[in-house]
Amino acid sequence: MLYQFNEMQKLALSPVRMAAQIYSQVLRNPFNPISDTPQAQTLAASFDLFSETTQYHGKPAFDITSTNIDMRTVAVTEEILHRKSFCQLKHFKRDTKRKDPKLLIVAPMSGHFATLLRGTVETMLPNHDVYVTDWRDAANVPVYEGRFDLDDYIDYVIEYLEILGPETHVMAVCQPGVPVLAAVALMSEDNNPNTPPSVTLMGSPIDTRRHPTEPCKLAMNHSIEWFEHTVINHVPIGYPGAFRRVYPGFLQLSGFVSMNFGRHMEAHVKQFDHLVQGDGDSADKHRAFYAEYNAVMDLTAEFYLQTIETVFQKQSLAKGEMMYRGDRPVRTDLIKKTAIMTVEGELDDISGIGQTVAAHDICTGLPESLKTHYEQKGVGHYGVFNGSKFRSEIAPRISDFILNHEPRNRIRLSLVPKETKEGGEKPAPAKAAISAKAAVKEAPKKPATKVTAKPAAKKAPVRTAAKKSAVKKAPAVRKTTPKTMAEKTATVSSAAPLKAQKSPTRAKTMAKTRRKLTKKA
Repeated sequence: MLYQFNEMQKLALSPVRMAAQIYSQVLRNPFNPISDTPQAQTLAASFDLFSETTQYHGKPAFDITSTNIDMRTVAVTEEILHRKSFCQLKHFKRDTKRKDPKLLIVAPMSGHFATLLRGTVETMLPNHDVYVTDWRDAANVPVYEGRFDLDDYIDYVIEYLEILGPETHVMAVCQPGVPVLAAVALMSEDNNPNTPPSVTLMGSPIDTRRHPTEPCKLAMNHSIEWFEHTVINHVPIGYPGAFRRVYPGFLQLSGFVSMNFGRHMEAHVKQFDHLVQGDGDSADKHRAFYAEYNAVMDLTAEFYLQTIETVFQKQSLAKGEMMYRGDRPVRTDLIKKTAIMTVEGELDDISGIGQTVAAHDICTGLPESLKTHYEQKGVGHYGVFNGSKFRSEIAPRISDFILNHEPRNRIRLSLVPKETKEGGEKPAPAKAAISAKAAVKEAPKKPATKVTAKPAAKKAPVRTAAKKSAVKKAPAVRKTTPKTMAEKTATVSSAAPLKAQKSPTRAKTMAKTRRKLTKKA
């Protein structure tokens, strides 16, 4: 009945919210003589705040239309690459010919839509070809389309990696850390050619026994039966997924708000002050954040309960006891080629310090050179993947990590002497690197008797070692006998002066011989 009560509450508040919006507009109308009075502004701010806090928020849009690449603005187009019952693979296609590493961002399926990672996507777009798992609200998936559990989540990740192909890097934000690491382990065991070269785990509950937070303690202190009877509800009539058993998103939102109730109250008090003072920019930022934060989705009951039991109660992956489809063990020790980077926030109250870095301990077959960890000071769970610290400190490290483990970059650095940017000079062709010895061997293949001075004069000067060798053989070419007088005249070489020097000596000898013969006569 909890889901039905929430729906009745939304219906009951709809007319009250509409009235509050009308009253706020009347009080702020410039033609209203009391609109500039402090009393009118305070009352209007109260109506605005009530309208915002009771507003129902559906799935937001990413609204990413451009990015900045190489100091210029590049258009970005969203496209659906693949659709499944509970998820669609979304591609943010950039209008550029630059080939950057492919990055699959696996969004958390923990109550919020994938649009919560809008800032993450925007930050990674300039240096990566970004794809996102855009999960569907379980309340909108008809019952006849089947169930969805943790094993299905793993299958989705593997299928998307196979669709994107080899050399696709993965970033798992929060909850997906466990299923993503399990998927990589299964792919590594199967020698799947589409196994990702690197995985980045951000604020993920790999081992919840380390510094357990309030959500971890809640899951550990209650049985799985308690969760099933307390928080699992049926989707009411009126939704496409009517009668499906789900964990409602509004319950997850209530849990998040209750954990930091004082902080949220302070934010709303500041919003009230901004509205009274007419600070439109600050008020708009507050609205944008809570429009995203309050937009929640339902999770299938089987996925939620299996995640609670496997991840938070049994810590199956961390203990090496996780089973896939009930009969296949997930062996993280078989991950030997996929580099792993873990990122944690110092003030994370969802996934405590040490829970994410535990991934390095269970991947025993991975060399230390392929393991990286970074802890960001002064940020909580949300700051691990969004905000100013993420943009300036965390994201550059992730990009460097991905580029350092990009197979194409390793090949390019070892084979291409000079890497060029788009539109720059192209590297010299491979033939320019042929050694002089190889060039000399190839030179005799050309028939020397057919080479004359005319075609040789048309050729440009030769600077390579190979062509210097060819120049040394030129005298052999000059000794060839021309076929015509014109060719003889054209092929006069340095040998001509030598003949001219020998001709006077012959003449003197012949003259002496004639004189001797004359005297004898």
